[in-house]
Order: sequence, then C-alpha cells, then structure tokens
Amino acid sequence: MFLIRHGQPGHEKPGIVLDGQRYDLSPFGEDYDERFFASDGLRRLAAYLDVQRELLLPVPAAARLGPPVARPSKIVCAGLNYTDHAQEMALPLPTEPVIFLKAPSALSGPCDDIVLPPSSVKTDWEVELAVVIGRRAAYVAEADALSYVAGYVLHNDVSERAYQLERGGTWDKGKGCDTFGPLGPWLATPDELANPASLRIWLTLNNMPQQEGSTANLIFSVPYLISYVSQFMTLLPGDILSTGTPAGVGGGQQPPRYLAPGDVLELGITGLGTARQVVRAYPAATD
Repeated sequence: MFLIRHGQPGHEKPGIVLDGQRYDLSPFGEDYDERFFASDGLRRLAAYLDVQRELLLPVPAAARLGPPVARPSKIVCAGLNYTDHAQEMALPLPTEPVIFLKAPSALSGPCDDIVLPPSSVKTDWEVELAVVIGRRAAYVAEADALSYVAGYVLHNDVSERAYQLERGGTWDKGKGCDTFGPLGPWLATPDELANPASLRIWLTLNNMPQQEGSTANLIFSVPYLISYVSQFMTLLPGDILSTGTPAGVGGGQQPPRYLAPGDVLELGITGLGTARQVVRAYPAATD
C-alpha cells in the first residue's frame, strides 16, 4: 500500500494511492499515527479496502499532501552513513552509527516550502531513505529488525550547518527548525519495494544534479540501524528512522553552496516517489 495524508497543515486526512490515483480514506476514521500502527492498522486498513475500495472518493490532483505519518514521538537520524558523504565533509568514517534527533515539529509535506530561519547562513539539503516503525521496538536483534518496519518514505533532512557544526553541543540544533523535515509523498509498505537495500536516491537544485547514489552504499544497513538504535531508546509505532545521505550536499562543495530564497529542490527515491520544495526567506516582522 501507498499511504498519503492530504489537506491543509494541521488538518490532514488519511488517504491512499491506488493504481496511480489518490483516494480519500476519511471514512476509515483513523489517522496514520502511533495508535494506528500499534493496533495493527495496516492489516485493518487492507481489510477495509477489500470491502470499500469501489466506494472511495478521489483526492483532487491539486490537493496539498502532508507528511504521510502523523506527528511521531521522535525522528531519529543517522549521520555520515555513506562513505562518500563523510569524505566530502572531511569527517572520519564512523565506527558506530552517528545518531541524532530531529524535532517532530520540523516535519512538513513533500512539496511544502522550506523556510530559512532568520539568522540562517548555511542551510543545506540531504536526500534520505527513512523508515517508519510499525511496532514497539526495544533491544531488537538485527535478524528480526525488518519485521518492525511499517514502511519506507522519502525524506529531506534539511540542515543548517552553522547551527549544526559551529554553535557547540550536539547536531540537533541544526536539524530541527520548522520546515526542515519534508516527508513523502507517500509511505510505501514493505511489500511494495522489491529491495529497499538497492534503491536509486537523487536530488537536484534548480534542475542541476547534486546527489546521485544508491541505498546499497549505506555503511550501516537498515536492519543494523534499527537494532542499534533500539539498544539506546525504545522506538514506538510511527517513529521515523532516517538513514543518512550520499555525497553532493552543499556544504561539501568547493566553495560551499547553501540554499537561498527562490532555490528549488527536487528529489526522489525509486518506489517512493518524488518531492519538490521551494526555498523561502523567513517572513519579515510587521508592525
């Protein structure tokens, strides 16, 4: 299944993509949140569709898509998880996964604007494969890790490098600004992806290629990351685990190239659709 959420920010409704067409699932009566995933929601939704599919109403093509998962308890990210990205950032390869948290309030829709913070000088892009957790995961064995996956989703881990690397403390402060987590367009359940470990992943800036890679080149695989993170914190249903970005970010270029108002990012992953984000300045204060 390909799950979507549609509607204005804060008022999204559940939906689904069937044969390339978006349909509303408001009558199903549940959002795609922690409770949905924890209560075997994917199975119940499949049973609902078996009976109600012919009665579903289409979602207008112009309707806004929100993040396909409602506010998760946390977003856990892996840093420096592609060799070429670590090298371009002039950082040593990790011997264990580099883990940081991204604020759930950073989530936005796949085609929502990226709004630069007022003091931003080094906001950057990072196309990533993200995993949505389907059931409570604590101290998970790597061999069992994929059984905890509800689905996969396209993520842009937008990052303010000055906040992240020059302001002291942890990376988190450069990752959690509003609009810094565009997610979607859809959540693809595991049966929809033939091999999540070998997916093309790409990003362009103003129609110019910047990132081109494959999830086959992850240093730490999806099962390893799920198992690893679950040793330090319990992953709850609906939580998001983002797996890192390949080379081609702005901070790795010579000279660095950071985002400016008017820039347009387009990105995608095989089987997970594409997204488009326009960069905007933070609105000026008015009296």
